[in-house]
Amino acid sequence: MSIEPNDEARREAVLAWGAVSLRDLPWRRTRDPWSVLVSETMLQQTQVARVIDRLPRFLERFPSPEACAAAPAGDVVDEWAGLGYNRRPLNLHRAATAMVESHGGRVPERLEDLLALPGVGPYTARAVRAFAHEVPAAVVDTNIGRVLARWDGIRLTPSRVQQRADSLAPDDQPWQWNQSLMELGALVCTKRSPSCGACPVHAWCRWRGEGDDPAVGSAAVSTPQARFEGSDRQLRGRLVDALRAGPVVRSAVAEHIAETDQDRVDRIVAGLVRDGLAVEEDETLRLP
Repeated sequence: MSIEPNDEARREAVLAWGAVSLRDLPWRRTRDPWSVLVSETMLQQTQVARVIDRLPRFLERFPSPEACAAAPAGDVVDEWAGLGYNRRPLNLHRAATAMVESHGGRVPERLEDLLALPGVGPYTARAVRAFAHEVPAAVVDTNIGRVLARWDGIRLTPSRVQQRADSLAPDDQPWQWNQSLMELGALVCTKRSPSCGACPVHAWCRWRGEGDDPAVGSAAVSTPQARFEGSDRQLRGRLVDALRAGPVVRSAVAEHIAETDQDRVDRIVAGLVRDGLAVEEDETLRLP
């Protein structure tokens, strides 16, 4: 995608704004690839305050890919309690195992190697490259996707949003650029009440808060999740929480997850076993 006439001005404005506006967050104080990978995995749809509280404890227990891979997967899932999405710690353990087996226990730098790790998608792979290895990479999360759609005044397709991010990213300062652009979306160009008057690129934005928001329905921009209360996801979480306290007899699962429909209970158990989040032996479930 070609460079637009105002892109250089946007870059300079965002970098200048970020130099004085970035919040002091724990994951911004490190360039350790494992710490960056863990923090980016935690931050996916989890509140910043919760990650600030839990990241140090996780890294103390699992300070490296080797330490994570050497532990039972269930220990990693156990440490993830309260952070939601229990597939993430399981994938993190699988990724750590792959790093030990194929990369000498280190987080790889090449994009293709990162994308080959279990649970690592385009955003996380590029975030590790930019924030840990500090090599040129254009990160696209929900904040950046929203900013880019509004700047260009159009809804962006998945391929176009990444191409647009690639065209904007400077060859140098990958850490500062991506952190600043992401922070702009988190603090100024917010989902519900954007502060357009305080935006450093207001002069070059094609939306400016007027008319239909082009970020709605645009690629990479988060959409409302399905109702959690009463969902299978909630019941799965209840069972994993119960397993964190110890093994659960199969006949007691319904009581632990407060569900009377036995077919649904069986579906929940089968799903967790299939996903590797539970192991069933002799009519008893436990963490892997």
